[in-house]
Amino acid sequence: MRRLPRRLLHLAVVLFIVTFVTFALVNLLPGDVSLAILGNSATPEGVARVRLELGLDDPLWLRYLHWLAQTVRGDFGRSYISGEPVADALARSLPVSIELMVLSLILSVSLAVPAGLLAAYKAGSPIDRALGVLASVLLAVPSFILGLALMFLFALALGWFPAVGYAPLSEGVLANLRTFAIPAVTLALIEWPGFMLILRSDAIEVLQQDYVLLAKAKGLRDARILLRHVLKLSSFTLLTVIGLTMAGLIGGALIIENIFALPGVGRLIVGAINSRDFMVVEGAVTVVAVGFVLINFAVDMLYAVLDPRVSR
Repeated sequence: MRRLPRRLLHLAVVLFIVTFVTFALVNLLPGDVSLAILGNSATPEGVARVRLELGLDDPLWLRYLHWLAQTVRGDFGRSYISGEPVADALARSLPVSIELMVLSLILSVSLAVPAGLLAAYKAGSPIDRALGVLASVLLAVPSFILGLALMFLFALALGWFPAVGYAPLSEGVLANLRTFAIPAVTLALIEWPGFMLILRSDAIEVLQQDYVLLAKAKGLRDARILLRHVLKLSSFTLLTVIGLTMAGLIGGALIIENIFALPGVGRLIVGAINSRDFMVVEGAVTVVAVGFVLINFAVDMLYAVLDPRVSR
């Protein structure tokens, strides 16, 4: 609890930097949002009128301060293109992205923990080398290539899952999970190698500790030693990487959502960037930044759960 004020200050600084840089970069993109709004009926007079109404002729810093003051009050503004409140667009898109990231994270950790412990226990064996080769191959494959390959195999060739599209939970849990199957597996296979290799490295070191040797001498089963003793102390680095990986999952989800036509935040951001819809981009980036910092704060708190000495 003593660290809470400092973490909150850190959150505020990170959000300020991220939102301002995003605001500046989006405004530097070529094109004019007023042309996207007016379409084929755009005239110089119409463009000037729209820019005046939206305040696009004001200095960049002044527009950012207006947006910041509005956001602090809980109002993300309205889309320049559709006129829809940005909060409504985020409320519709955010659950899709969260479900995709949670499913992929559960799958990747579920694969990494047994594989990492097995590789550490069998260090130097053919099993360890095979897992290392598989991890190296997956680390080298871009997410969009892996996604397209899985789509071709499981959707087009075997027909087990839909290739693209999204089914909300209102249509049934099974239908919903079927639309997430290939995208979630794609992201999981991208993140699994890093988790597995980090856990393997830490577990090898823990296996050489005296208390582990003592547990073996007492005749405890290997599975109990690995799961109860080795895994707990080998999880510090893994937890840190999982927290940092959330940023990678967000970036990967941006690509995967567009490949599989999932209406998540990643697809929302890409569409907003293409149409120069600054309000939507800023709102989405702010929500993502808040989520990323809060996740890392939660990871810090989990350290004390794994090892009470950390809190002291």
